[in-house]
Amino acid sequence: MEFNAKKEVENIVEFVRDYYRTHNLGGAVLGISGGKDSGVVLALLVKALGKENVVGLTLPCHSHETDKNLAQEIADFYGVRLFNLDLTPAYDNFVEQVEKGFGKTEDKNVKDSQINLKPKLRTASVYYYASMLSHIEGKPYLVVGTSNKCELYVGYFTKGGDNVHDIALIADFTVEEVIALGEELNVPKDVLYRTPSDGLSGMSDEDKLGVKYSDIASYMQNPKSVEKDVAQKIEKLHKSSLHKFSIPTYRRTN
Repeated sequence: MEFNAKKEVENIVEFVRDYYRTHNLGGAVLGISGGKDSGVVLALLVKALGKENVVGLTLPCHSHETDKNLAQEIADFYGVRLFNLDLTPAYDNFVEQVEKGFGKTEDKNVKDSQINLKPKLRTASVYYYASMLSHIEGKPYLVVGTSNKCELYVGYFTKGGDNVHDIALIADFTVEEVIALGEELNVPKDVLYRTPSDGLSGMSDEDKLGVKYSDIASYMQNPKSVEKDVAQKIEKLHKSSLHKFSIPTYRRTN
């Protein structure tokens, strides 16, 4: 079935409006990376809630200046408020304090832990702003997620970080579908077609994953549609990340 971006935009907008009406909510806060996912989510929120009820955050942490510039571009394009909170000092202090007690190491796993710290700091920051704005403006603000279906399938997110949010708008759409939504919403092309990256590790998403998003989308539709070695890698990523979606909880039997 051909993807109908116009219809899906209408459906998402109605989904957001209905949820906000039902729960008497007011605004939305999201981190803006300067990439397609946050750009499309921002555009959807503005369409659903109005630009005055949407707040964007740039949260650099040893990040490229391009991220901040593109975030400003798309915030200006849609007319939303954009706040910048540089997390670099907080991150550096955290790592320094850990190394004082544990010792400095170049172990790859430790480096990965440091990379994963950054989205956790970002999540704490977005929720802080949402809470602060809720009290200042007297209306509840929600934190909005920006992960797409391909990322979620292979667990390409940080547990306790960018998987934590109050509402998700594009979690059921592949990368190509997100781009189609962005085209329908007139998201600036330098944002919409920017090479996906986390803005934290210095690598593209596909380089980090070792697979292409297009292959992940094809595999989800038909596992036999991609090369065997690619399918095995995708399935391994999927299975090894399942623990991120649920918390095992002991229940008493009597």
